[in-house]
Amino acid sequence: MERFSIDTLQEFCIGQVQDYDAMTGCTSILAPQGAVCGVDVRGGSPGTRDTDALSPLCNREVVHAILLTGGSAFGLDAAAGLMELLESRGIGRDVGVTVVPNVCAAVLFDLGCGSHKIRPDKDWGYRAGLEAFARRPFQSGNFGAGTGATVGKAGGRGMKGGIGAAAFRQGALYAAAVFAVNAVGDVLEDGKVIAGGRAPDGSFSSSEEAILAHYDDLRDGFARRGGNTVIGCVLTNAALTKAQATKLAGQGQNAIARTIRPAHTTLDGDTVFALCTGQVAAARDAVGILAARAAEAAILDAVKSAETYGPYLAWQDLAKEP
Repeated sequence: MERFSIDTLQEFCIGQVQDYDAMTGCTSILAPQGAVCGVDVRGGSPGTRDTDALSPLCNREVVHAILLTGGSAFGLDAAAGLMELLESRGIGRDVGVTVVPNVCAAVLFDLGCGSHKIRPDKDWGYRAGLEAFARRPFQSGNFGAGTGATVGKAGGRGMKGGIGAAAFRQGALYAAAVFAVNAVGDVLEDGKVIAGGRAPDGSFSSSEEAILAHYDDLRDGFARRGGNTVIGCVLTNAALTKAQATKLAGQGQNAIARTIRPAHTTLDGDTVFALCTGQVAAARDAVGILAARAAEAAILDAVKSAETYGPYLAWQDLAKEP
């Protein structure tokens, strides 16, 4: 297995826009030729667009773009701009009078970081699409949908999250991932917390233990601090059916379970898409293993690339604390 740069992918292109006064942004992942798509939603508070059509029971054959965005449910407006751009370039399903791009989206809640009055809208989605077509190098950390992302809010003072990417190949097969990390819980690497809730003395406090200690808060108020949700997309050149792509999205969720504790909470909207372009015949479990590894690496990349904002300390600045 070999790790490689996500910027070298030819079938996909990724673009990001952000506003550092508002501390929010959006990330577009384009498959201009169309890709078989599945989705897996496990968080208890999802914000999504056009995901019902991805059910294997529905007739949606391919998807042309995935939008990951901040701004909570307001941010779903950005998908309209991405659709407008794709239509202008003739990308979409032919309905005779025009083409209708298939664009699915998921949001995270970042309204508590920066200004809640500014959030991704139609213009942002259009610009994120232009950035994708420009094929600029992917930037991890405080960019796109990860601009205002934070983690570990349940366990005390949270830390800065972000967006990250990773890609692995085995022979002709590859799987890549793009994830925006804004979890209620803490982020772990090799079983150890690297970003999350922090006690007044600066040590890590467990978000799981904090939630358990407030088990009698039936409104989950203790875990509502700041924001929530991990959203992402795995990308592969494997030839999978729509049902198999749905399973692959579920295997992408394994990365969240491996790196976030607790994962898939009532207040998270954890959502993973899977885009499959179909060039390589491969065993489904092999694709799933690569995808889960890519997603796990993308989550860690998001946190390790993030930069400190306001009270939200970044992983890379932990060692600089007095």
